[in-house]
Formats: sequence, C-alpha cells, structure tokens
Amino acid sequence: MTGPSARTSLAPALVGAVSVGVLTAVQARINGQLGVRLEHAMVAAVISFGSGLLLIALVSVLTPGGRRGAVLLSRGIRERSIPWWMLVGGAAGALTVGTQAVAVGIVGVSLFTVGIVAGQTVGGLILDRVGYGPGGVVAVTVPRLVGGALALAAVGVVLISGDGLAGVPVWMVVLPVVVGAGLAWQQATNGRLRVRVGTPVTATLVNFTLGTAILAVLAVVVTIVDGPPAPLPSEPWLYLGGALGVAYIMLSAALVARTGVLLFGLAAVSGQLLASLALDVLWPAPAGPGVVIEAVTVVIGLASVFVAAFWPVRR
Repeated sequence: MTGPSARTSLAPALVGAVSVGVLTAVQARINGQLGVRLEHAMVAAVISFGSGLLLIALVSVLTPGGRRGAVLLSRGIRERSIPWWMLVGGAAGALTVGTQAVAVGIVGVSLFTVGIVAGQTVGGLILDRVGYGPGGVVAVTVPRLVGGALALAAVGVVLISGDGLAGVPVWMVVLPVVVGAGLAWQQATNGRLRVRVGTPVTATLVNFTLGTAILAVLAVVVTIVDGPPAPLPSEPWLYLGGALGVAYIMLSAALVARTGVLLFGLAAVSGQLLASLALDVLWPAPAGPGVVIEAVTVVIGLASVFVAAFWPVRR
C-alpha cells in the first residue's frame, strides 16, 4: 500500500520509534554518569544490563506470552528452526551500553547520538535493501535516500563545528558510528526473532542474557587490569538504565517489522536528538558541540524522518 493512507498508518509506529530514541538517550546519560561515578565503565554496563536481565526474566516468567515465547524459543533451538545468528543480537546491545558508559559521561548525549545517526543510517539502508529485516526487502526510494543523507548531514554539522570536539579522542567519535550500525542490525535481528517466538518479551530476554554475559567477562578483565570500581553511588536513578533498555528493546522488536530498519532508525534517532538536546541543556557534559549546533542537528534529524516517511513517491 502506498499513498497518503499508507503514510498515515505509519504514524503510530513512528511515534513509538521516536519514543525508543528518547528512552535510548536517557539511558545513555544515566549509564554514562554511572560509569563516571564508578570510575569503571564495564561495571556500570554490567549493572545496567544485569538489572535489565532480572526485570525481563521476571516478565517472562509471570506473563503468559513470555512463557509461550520461551517454549517456542526452546523448541526452535532444539529443532534448529531458529538459527544461531538470531540469538546474538545482545552482542550489539552490550557494545551499546559499554560505549555509553565509556563516552557519554565525557562528550555528552548529543555528540554520542550524532555518531549513532551515521551508523544507523548506513546500516539501515543496507539491511533494508538486502531484505534482512522481518518485513523483507524494503525499497530504497529517493525519499529514503534523501532522508538518510539529511541524517548524515546532521553528523557533519557537529563534526565541522570544531570547538566542541577540542580534546575529545577520535575513537570517542568513531565508536558510536560502529554502535549505530550494530543497533540497526540488532533491531532487524530482534524483529525476526520476535516473529519466530511470537512476542518481543522473549526476544528481549535473549538479548539481555547474552549481553550480560559478554559484559560480565569484560568487566572481570578490566578489573584485573585497571583495578576495582569506586563505591556504588546511593542515588536510585543511576540504576534505571536496565529498565529503560528493556523498554526500548521490546518496542524495537515490535515496531521494526512495520516501519523497516532504516525508517525505524531515523525516527528513533530523531527522538534521541530531541531528548539529548534537552539533557545536554539541563545537564551538560564536559565536552560537546554546544546548544546552537545541537539545535541545528535536531532540526536536520527531524527533517530526515519527515522526508523518508511522508514525502510523496512518484510512480
């Protein structure tokens, strides 16, 4: 279905995707601050992922859908109808949370987010074109290409601003781009797993199980090399990252089949940009591009979603 009615029917899914971006930005700021307070990014990431694992495991046990999904997952693994690569989306989640804990407390949410934009845009275009997502092949139309180009332009605005990057290591800018590509792949993989098991709850549980295991191993290695973390902070809000992660991974798995990987990523990035601008204004990090530059990137990011989602396609 194409035309105005099809684009209008996308609106609820896009609102949900924007909400995912908002949750992602808030989680990034919380995890980043926890990493700074603990002086140990990997332990902060384990706390975030581990608390999320406990929460989603509880949901899986207590809800009928979660129990049915677990049965279907077990059967699919046993009968090999669910391939191994559908079970490793949590690796990208572990990379995301680990990077948040390392970088966001230093460079701020906005600078981190624009790197995510680049990775998700390129990754989403490629994955949609090859049909990796749960919705199959999604045509790479001119509006989608233009929307992707605008998203990349938002990255360029920050990178050429210069002053905001003074003293920031190059890897702190490059690593979020890798994370963004991983997120596009994770969203598509989770969407496909959700189709197989019938619920985003089980797909989320699989993600948190693997992600927690990976981060726990890394935390042990870093602790041996660099020493233990600082004492745990007392503020309860610093431990909400896991719950936010559960919420946005479940939403992602449920919505990406409706929107396609690229469009979901662009909408989520718009939510991230809006939330990160608000967070960096209210709670600035030591480094960042500045409020004016951040506001420009928000406008460009929102324009990229509008063009990709709602611009008429001539046939």
